[in-house]
Amino acid sequence: MKSQEHMPSGSELITAWNKKVMELAIEEDGLMTLKAVRTEAMMHIAIHDALNAIDPRYSPYALHSKITEADPIAAMEQAAYEVAFDQFPEKQKELFEILTEQLTMVPNKRAKKKGIKLGKAAACAILNKRAKDRYNGEADYQWHPMAPGVYAEFNEHSGTPEGFVFGAGWAAAEPFMLPDQAYFRSPPPPEINSDAYTEAFNEVKDVGRYDSKTRTDNQSHLAMWWKDFVENSHNRLARELVLKEKLDLWESARVFALLNMAIYDAYVNVFDNKFHYNHWRPYTAIRWAANDENPNTEPDLDWNNLHKHTYAFPSYPSAHGTASTAAMTVLANTLGTGDQYSFTMKTEEVDKAGPFSGKIKMDPPARSFNSFSEAGLEAAMSRVYLGIHFRYDSEEGYSLGVRIGNYANQNFLKPLGLPE
Repeated sequence: MKSQEHMPSGSELITAWNKKVMELAIEEDGLMTLKAVRTEAMMHIAIHDALNAIDPRYSPYALHSKITEADPIAAMEQAAYEVAFDQFPEKQKELFEILTEQLTMVPNKRAKKKGIKLGKAAACAILNKRAKDRYNGEADYQWHPMAPGVYAEFNEHSGTPEGFVFGAGWAAAEPFMLPDQAYFRSPPPPEINSDAYTEAFNEVKDVGRYDSKTRTDNQSHLAMWWKDFVENSHNRLARELVLKEKLDLWESARVFALLNMAIYDAYVNVFDNKFHYNHWRPYTAIRWAANDENPNTEPDLDWNNLHKHTYAFPSYPSAHGTASTAAMTVLANTLGTGDQYSFTMKTEEVDKAGPFSGKIKMDPPARSFNSFSEAGLEAAMSRVYLGIHFRYDSEEGYSLGVRIGNYANQNFLKPLGLPE
């Protein structure tokens, strides 16, 4: 058994599981599915529910029980293991070794056995609840003829097979918190012949182009730096901050559960909006501008963006801006710091272009912020400088993310004993 002075804190145990699951997901599919953030959400919900069955501090999600005299470490370890094993059964040996090592810290008494039983029950509750959530389902997509503002295929730029579109199935997945996929409906994007569209068109054409003369070095850096997947970068940040702020086991469990549910629901809601509006990308808009019926837009048949890649799904609103801001909004609420909080994020490397294009090192690897909302807004606006979104895509992504994050904070895993 580990000596008391070398025993990790409860928060350290939670962050270790968080990191392990993310590593397994990256190894399996490169975060190209919802599996990583879904597994993280289920695992941390199970941990949260198990802990609050022992000592109710926050409202539960899937398991509504009161279990006395169960050991919280045994409960959270078993809950984490059960969900991780269910999702990555081929990694059973590796995961079981982690579980066994951590359970040696718990005295082999009745409370340990009750904790293990409770952990299994909490995992079973959330796994059963999400068993038919369609997270990996497919949805039909109907291509439309070329027309102003309509999403069009550009497989030569996305590097995807002809006829491929990404994310239609995400729009049909069951949310963790939102009543339905379309709960927050974004307003329509600007009309293609409007002044608002013309302004946004000219901006991304200028600052988002590969050889832009007006994009600053800082804007080029943040455009590439924010390319890391939200579920990866924001869980990494949360791991650092829960330890820095010395959150206890219950507080840490709540942070990670709400964070990952918010990211998941942000993806679902924003992709529902994307396929509802089916709005075109700057790459298409700029090259096809001679046909857009807007006399104030000029085509550039050779235009390319900063990383010479466009993701193969509709533009409006920005998914990255939505998910990043939802995550930052949750962190501002759950860490006990409020929004005005100085922190630094590190991203060592990102995709050179699209997924599987190879990695490039970020220099510098860190960016600093004075508030969570500042970071969410920069994440959203980074897509304009990258040349893959119009400003209105990013602004609406930010707004949508705030709404989703606030919805999570106000309706789930709420502190008990506070006035409604």
